[in-house]
Amino acid sequence: MAEKLLEIENLSVEYNTEIATVYAVNGLSLSLNYGETLGLVGETGAGKTTTCLSIMRLLPEGIGDVTEGKITLDGNDMLALPEEKVRELRGNTVSMIFQDPMSSLNPVMTVGDQIKEVLKIHNRSMSKDELDKAVDNMMELVGIPANRKNEYPHEFSGGMKQRIVIAIALVCEPKLILADEPTTALDVTIQAQMLGLINDLQKRLNTAMILVTHDLGVVAQTCEKVAVMYAGEAVEIGQAEHIFGGKYLHPYTQGLFNAIPKLDEDTPRLETIEGMIPDPTVKIEGCRFADRCRHATEACRKAPRMVEVEKGHYIRCHLFGNKRE
Repeated sequence: MAEKLLEIENLSVEYNTEIATVYAVNGLSLSLNYGETLGLVGETGAGKTTTCLSIMRLLPEGIGDVTEGKITLDGNDMLALPEEKVRELRGNTVSMIFQDPMSSLNPVMTVGDQIKEVLKIHNRSMSKDELDKAVDNMMELVGIPANRKNEYPHEFSGGMKQRIVIAIALVCEPKLILADEPTTALDVTIQAQMLGLINDLQKRLNTAMILVTHDLGVVAQTCEKVAVMYAGEAVEIGQAEHIFGGKYLHPYTQGLFNAIPKLDEDTPRLETIEGMIPDPTVKIEGCRFADRCRHATEACRKAPRMVEVEKGHYIRCHLFGNKRE
């Protein structure tokens, strides 16, 4: 078996509307190994969710288009496969935990039937008793009593709904989970429970995961690799120890860390990153972060390339030159 489960090469995605063209992802390249966890971080509009939807081939039809690049998942060229084959892979090889559990579940189907539906599609040879047993086991695995499988989504709390969504995503034991801010709508205590649950299931099933989040603390707890995105580009990619304890950081990544309160320091006012993310409908030739960067120079008018500043740690910034420092 190849070590790499997922490889994204030079991915570019556009949303074409009557008003304008939005350049959502621009030349993104990253990879993920079997059983590995990648944290995808960055502010709203960075292209994180669009990247996940591109992997699943779930971009809005007639609006979202992959204009360039290649996505290889478990040996399959996802952009070249016919839709019928992609349907076989969704839920079976790759699953997605969507951001809002409230709108992800069908309100007129019991939660048990919604979990069972995924099993029926990918395991047609299973008998009714086998399907029922698999649903019961999955519900118990995510911490919900199996006797509640005949209840409807409105009968569950927000945290319980999120557990159901996780159960649906994991019931066929996929090789890759795309978790799009799975804890955003939950309170802090339930967030910790959800992250612990996802980590436990991931280790038990040897499942790889891309975790989309704004929370660097969550990334530090759960991820082995980190990709920092800004305005549709990956500006920094490396192991978690590179990002959280390394010698080099992209100015944007440093800005994100400076905005986090420190328990051991009495800071009267947190630092902020001045300005706003650039207009995604405008093509930018130079560095996308230059207008907000205190280190910007004339060189930033030209788009920087990814530079390997230490083994396995890449930064897109002119500050680091053309060679490893």
